[in-house]
Amino acid sequence: MENVSSKISLGEFLRTRRERLTPEDVGLKSYGRRRITGLRREEVAQLAHIGTSWYTSLEQGRSVNPSEEVLNNIARALRLTEDERQHLHLLARPVQQDREADMHIPAGIERMIQVLGPHPAFVLGRYWDMLMWNQAAELVFRLPSCADAVPERINWVRYLLTGLGPSVEGWGTGAKVLIAQFRADYARFPDDARFKQLIEEFMQNSQIFREIWPLHEVQAIADHHKQRYDPRFGEMEFEHVTLQPPGNPDLKVMIYTASTETSERLQRMLETLGAKAK
Repeated sequence: MENVSSKISLGEFLRTRRERLTPEDVGLKSYGRRRITGLRREEVAQLAHIGTSWYTSLEQGRSVNPSEEVLNNIARALRLTEDERQHLHLLARPVQQDREADMHIPAGIERMIQVLGPHPAFVLGRYWDMLMWNQAAELVFRLPSCADAVPERINWVRYLLTGLGPSVEGWGTGAKVLIAQFRADYARFPDDARFKQLIEEFMQNSQIFREIWPLHEVQAIADHHKQRYDPRFGEMEFEHVTLQPPGNPDLKVMIYTASTETSERLQRMLETLGAKAK
């Protein structure tokens, strides 16, 4: 069965990548006044060594089946990043995915999350729902106790967009990365009802999501250095890594390894909270 959502997303993605380039960016000469933003379709086709009508059909979401070589040619013509190139292949040639999301957390990962001490860590499912987290994550990200019954499962994207995120300095840049990563995951399940429901919700409730989502930015989750100021602890410093179990790539294990100074402060706070709870 043809994946209509994927083909529509493919056309929109190609259009946004084409519109961000100028002829000068790709070594073409521009003559006279241009009525469009970015490259023309025929210019992309020329650079990719394919027919203009064929490329137009692809951008319009018609039923065409590009080869891997053609997709790579288009990626080079549009100056795509590696993350964008992979996204292009996924949209053009969707891989059948298991529609049943496995929310089971392996026992070894669960124990690892619990013993990481002052280093915040949590597990996300396919839809970025938080499946479990440790006490350090509760503290740093202002989460409820993982042991308590939460009325509604916390969705990490929702929580950042409408809760914690706007209070963090430099949130605009962080939101752009978050949404780009969420879109990269959505491309694996373009006709998934839960993903569509979340996107509609975020479009309605988050202005920054409404601004960024139509840009079709994509980015794979990558390790990075993270600094954050919190009035409770001062400046905090982490190395953020994401692990995905080979047996269940829908799970994301998010670990924020704190610097020595940050971990010492968090450990003292956790000990203080533990003493008050007794």
